[in-house]
Amino acid sequence: MTPSERIEHPKVAVTRRLPAPIEARMTELFLTTLNQNDEPMDRGALAAAMAEADVLVPTLTDQIDAELIAAAGPRLKLIANFGNGVDHIDLKAARAKGIIVTNTPGVLTQDAADMAMALLLSVPRRLVEGERTVRSGQWAGWAPTAMLGHRIHGKTLGIVGMGRIGQAIALRARGFGLSIRYHNRHRLPDVVERAVDATFDESLDDLLAASDFVSINCPHNAETHNLIDAHRIALMKPSACLINVARGEIVDEKALISALEWGRIAGAGLDVYAHEPAVDPRLLALANVVLLPHMASATIEAREATGEKVIANIRMWADGHRPPDQVLEGWA
Repeated sequence: MTPSERIEHPKVAVTRRLPAPIEARMTELFLTTLNQNDEPMDRGALAAAMAEADVLVPTLTDQIDAELIAAAGPRLKLIANFGNGVDHIDLKAARAKGIIVTNTPGVLTQDAADMAMALLLSVPRRLVEGERTVRSGQWAGWAPTAMLGHRIHGKTLGIVGMGRIGQAIALRARGFGLSIRYHNRHRLPDVVERAVDATFDESLDDLLAASDFVSINCPHNAETHNLIDAHRIALMKPSACLINVARGEIVDEKALISALEWGRIAGAGLDVYAHEPAVDPRLLALANVVLLPHMASATIEAREATGEKVIANIRMWADGHRPPDQVLEGWA
């Protein structure tokens, strides 16, 4: 679509239930088809939606691969993703078919950073174990050696991926007395490093070896798939904890489980998994792991702000302009 073209009432297909105010606004603005039962669409339902719509609004539970994109109808010109990560969309196939892809950056930064810090605190201080002890009625009262964990203050946090979320975590972590190291594809400008008081590690291996806590905050793509593999987990301190609120596929889950089972690292806090919603039973059996159901961005504020960005992208595109959050070549 050229900038001079305009679509008065685009036909929009939404794959999951969204916050009620967002659904109401989308229905008001566009010819919107909603997913009333909130079950993830199967391939047939996705294909049917993509055959008829001008705009598809998918979420991370929808695998929009090259085959689906190739079979999409000629009307489909915009995939307005509900979320920041677009690793579930074949961007190359979309570009080849002339379909614009947008995302929703920046809206969940603070919430994801809060959850990363919650996990960072909960693993070494055994918060979940303590809560279960009280609820089960097994707590026999205070004792000098009961529920001993490890101190946070004075330790080193290594951040893998120093984008918006990584920087927000760094700012929070400084308040807990942690020193910050980070690894990124590109080093941050000096002014940003000073603002978050972080030291750059060009080598990921060096960062892993030096850190007491490792927070995964990079996007998932071909370069970062299983980035934290058995070799790199082996570099971590035996007392180290790994925190992941990004994508499960960035960590070799089998290697992580093995390291946790054998005590090669001390613990992990996970909000994401390699085969969601399935969680490896071996993780469920480990006491030194805190497990959450992919809820780092699950605040009312974040979900509504995400929806507003989706609407803004659709409206700008429908008016014949480039959407503000178009995903460009080389996104990561």
